Amino acid sequence: MSTPPRRRSRRLASAPTADPSPDTPPPARLLDLPRELLERALSRCDPADIARVAAVSLLFHASLAEQGIRLWAQERGFELPAQPEGEGCAVRWLCCSALLRESNAPARLSAGERHSVFIDGEGRLSSCGSAAREGEEEEDDDDEEFPGLLGHGEGVTQLNTPTRLPSMLGDERAVSVSAGVYHSLALTADGSVWSWGGGFFGQLGHGDMQDQLLPKKIETFAGRRVVAVSAGGHHSLALTADGAVCSWGDGAYGRLGHGDEQDQLLPKKIETFTGRRVVTVSAGARHSLATTADGAAWSWGSGGFGQLGHGDQQSQPLPKKVEAFAGRRVVAVSAGYSHNLAITADGAMWSWGSGGVGQLGHGDMQGQPLPKKIETFAGRRVVAVSAGDRHSIAITADGAVWSWGYGASGQLGHGDQQNQLLPKQVEAFAGQRVVALCRLRNTIASPSPPTAVFMLGVWANAAALATERTCRTSCCPRRSSDSRRGGWGSERVCSCELRRYSYSVLSTGKRPFLMRAPRAAHYSGGAPPRPPHHTANEHIA
Repeated sequence: MSTPPRRRSRRLASAPTADPSPDTPPPARLLDLPRELLERALSRCDPADIARVAAVSLLFHASLAEQGIRLWAQERGFELPAQPEGEGCAVRWLCCSALLRESNAPARLSAGERHSVFIDGEGRLSSCGSAAREGEEEEDDDDEEFPGLLGHGEGVTQLNTPTRLPSMLGDERAVSVSAGVYHSLALTADGSVWSWGGGFFGQLGHGDMQDQLLPKKIETFAGRRVVAVSAGGHHSLALTADGAVCSWGDGAYGRLGHGDEQDQLLPKKIETFTGRRVVTVSAGARHSLATTADGAAWSWGSGGFGQLGHGDQQSQPLPKKVEAFAGRRVVAVSAGYSHNLAITADGAMWSWGSGGVGQLGHGDMQGQPLPKKIETFAGRRVVAVSAGDRHSIAITADGAVWSWGYGASGQLGHGDQQNQLLPKQVEAFAGQRVVALCRLRNTIASPSPPTAVFMLGVWANAAALATERTCRTSCCPRRSSDSRRGGWGSERVCSCELRRYSYSVLSTGKRPFLMRAPRAAHYSGGAPPRPPHHTANEHIA
């Protein structure tokens, strides 16, 4: 029996190493750089990465990490709050504060079903829209208006152009707004929350069910700093600087997350999130969504269409983690009427819930009780999403706009009234770069300037801001060149006719665009018919 030949091992010749010359300076270390240069280098890193390095390096001073994170924030145009008493780790606090701020970019414009709310360059609120039930059949003659919807006091039920609210919000600048169906929320620079409009479910948070004709400060948040708000159909959510979530208003289906269906007339902390830091919230019609700092997505409320993402149609009275995202980091969510959208850290887009008109974007009309990746965006990076009533819109990293779902009113922007079962790029924006979006009654954060806004909604009143002297939107019947009263400064304001159709207003930062149905498709007999499964009180957030 012959033995196989032995393999001859070959050693790689090692390159000769020369002794370092005494005149050669030693290699420079990162920490040997001047402190100012080192801080500037750190500001180019993500705050979470800075915090991780500070946690494992003995040579990396905490003060260096703190300054790097603060500089990171300053370069993006905002200041991080001071470290509160009782918070032991300054780096951790700053890192979480930066994450909160980045995930909740200020919403300077928000569209409700019948009204729009704006923040001008001076931090003052303006609104326009209609608080009257024009053309609708009335079941109760005494209920013909939505008191306080516009926030201008008694008797003001129609404003065709953005007009400043008389309230000064306690001399504080407004920094973010959220318009619901019957009420609105505003966040000021000092972290206070103001509300106005209909209060019949306690959604204004003042301890009663009274309507508020003018903005009123929610005193429950005294001594606490709120960083984000979301106005739903009949309920409200607020996110505080310490990562806690408060909810109030209509408690049906468990949408408030307190383990019951009781209405809450005052903001109440959701105890399920104790010990966790929530970074985003989104109030839907009958359900709510949130994401935490560890990248998990949570849902609660009505699950009748599978919109909670737990694989069933059960309602959840307490927040429950969406296990389908285990191993992935969710960075953004948007709650629609009965479907949801989410973005993960790799730029992939997911949808779940009702899919009856293709709003999930999977090429069919099937519902999805679990989050499912939208394959159309494979190879692309999605940066912002917005779930409307029965249609959806997304922005990719190249600034392109995509829409799909219900299109009978022209809200998809493809020049027709066809539904789209798969995401389709809006060709009207070819050569333009859309950088931000907001949707009906809530704003989705995106890393983009606050002057570039994209709005969508169902049966929405639309108002667009233009910085050019002449309006160039095809929808606008008036060519306005005067600065409207109300202190919009040097900006030129152009108001599109307020009609209750399905609109999508988008902006590239230069001029607005309005997508809607052709004139021939407009209804002459009042409001267009509502979708069959809707009632007057069923709208998205």
